[in-house]
Amino acid sequence: MQNQCKYNDGQRYGRLKPREESLMSMSPDSFVPAMQNFVQAGQALAQNFLGFLNTQQQAQQAAGSGGMKLAPPDPQQFAALQKTYFEQQLQLWNAMLQRGKDGQGAPVVEPEAGDRRFASPEWQSSPVFDYVRQAYLLNSRFIRDLVEALPAEDEKTKDRARFLARQYIDALSPANFAATNPEFVRQAIESKGKSITDGINNLIRDYGKGRISMTDESVFEVGRNIATSAGSVVFENEVMQLIQYAPLTDKVAVRPLLIVPPCINKYYILDLQPENSFVRYAVEQGNTVFLVSWRNVKDPQGHLTWDDYLEQGPIQAISVVRSICKVDQVNALGFCVGGTILSSALAVLAARGETPVASLTLLTTLLDFSDTGEIGLFIDEGSLATRDAAMGRGGIMKGSELAGVFSALRANDLIWNYVSSNYLKGQKPAPFDLLYWNSDSTNLPGPFACWYMRNLYLDNSLRAAGKLEMCGVRVDLGQVTVPNYLLATREDHIVPWQTSYQGTQLLGGESKFVLGASGHIAGVVNPASKNKRSYWVGGDQRGDADAWLAGAEERKGSWWSDWSAWLKQYANGERAARAKPGNAKYKEIEPAPGRYVKEKA
Repeated sequence: MQNQCKYNDGQRYGRLKPREESLMSMSPDSFVPAMQNFVQAGQALAQNFLGFLNTQQQAQQAAGSGGMKLAPPDPQQFAALQKTYFEQQLQLWNAMLQRGKDGQGAPVVEPEAGDRRFASPEWQSSPVFDYVRQAYLLNSRFIRDLVEALPAEDEKTKDRARFLARQYIDALSPANFAATNPEFVRQAIESKGKSITDGINNLIRDYGKGRISMTDESVFEVGRNIATSAGSVVFENEVMQLIQYAPLTDKVAVRPLLIVPPCINKYYILDLQPENSFVRYAVEQGNTVFLVSWRNVKDPQGHLTWDDYLEQGPIQAISVVRSICKVDQVNALGFCVGGTILSSALAVLAARGETPVASLTLLTTLLDFSDTGEIGLFIDEGSLATRDAAMGRGGIMKGSELAGVFSALRANDLIWNYVSSNYLKGQKPAPFDLLYWNSDSTNLPGPFACWYMRNLYLDNSLRAAGKLEMCGVRVDLGQVTVPNYLLATREDHIVPWQTSYQGTQLLGGESKFVLGASGHIAGVVNPASKNKRSYWVGGDQRGDADAWLAGAEERKGSWWSDWSAWLKQYANGERAARAKPGNAKYKEIEPAPGRYVKEKA
């Protein structure tokens, strides 16, 4: 089978014209004057989509990727798909004709749960826009069914095709275009054209910024109304600043808490505002909290490697925290890739015979990369070879590139929603601290990023004891024998919870696995004071993830309280809170949040 699929010239898929036998098999009642239009529309829709797949295939090959290896659909299966599509479109057509007679008609197809694109009443009150809406939903269903009919070399190829189909479908939504969006028409009439002018001005401003505005960025300022927890930078190097937060209790745990956030975004997702700040909560629970604030690297830091991040990140931070607090061991917490970095650093220390951490908390962290969700779909040997050649020995992976990848995972919410509201309706995005953080992207050093993608995402080598060498030693997560608390979130589209669960099988210490409700961010940033959502605990960790969930107990509220109670076991007693940050060796450099977090990509 050839790797390249020729979609446009018909050599692989044929001309995509409906076969006479499939038309003859349709009931006589199905033949109406509109049928030829439906046939042509279905033919064009399939042809255009398969052409889109071919373009993506060629782009991936040009980038060095092996691309998608898809075979043509079975002719009979394809004919059956067309027949079903024609019948559904005819059903919709007849429903619209009936609606024209009596003003009523049950919808033929409805949006999926959670799809807010067509929530405005104009989409249903107007027969024209109701038809446009339902025809689009039927077209979307046809594209998804067509993808399922394409034989693929492997499941990853099929998943790639599904992902691209979703991007294609989302981009062609009638909500994204002025002529087919009734909300655009209403806004334009009510504002006497001002919404059109405002939308054009919004587009010009965003073009100048190079990205879509998701929130009113003028409202927020790091250090003024977000990332405001009081503290001091007590250490810095080429990779990070270390923040020590001021106590909020008279007594604190003897063992301090070190937090290692992800380096792919800014740390202040854990310290947005006082009412939803995980940092503040941890301080309020009687912990002396230190936090790694990763540098937003520029060209001079383009040489930094994975080992540099381990040595100059958590390993250095642990040493500084132990010195300041005069303790042998600290408690440590890592979030997302920060958790992967922290766990790797502890494995390095274990290989060196050191155990400076008493407990480990990992939030939505991958240690096993067997299923990385959609992020891993386009990481393969070819694409990584291209990246290695471009920046594997030095260079920068731009924050805008990373932000684009994450937005594409939820394109309707993080791209097209703002195209419609900002540019078509001329609206100004509402202030939202989380979306301000989401837009505050960070760069990564090329050598670090290439090593991370190859050794973890592609080869999944961290899970294999002794396979990876880091900082001059062979690492084994099984040698990290401290008690650990692993949180995953049930709707996480970045770190699938079942894969995160595998960490309980890899770490050597006693594990407690907890599953939170919601997604990658909202599931973590779930303040205990609001008592929202749920979490699950107590499943049998001897089996797989699904077996664990089957036996788990659901508890209402936030996992924060459960974690705080767990952490107190490893406090090693109490002492009076420190009045001043740092010590004689590590003096205050500047107030929190520090310079590094304010640097723009």
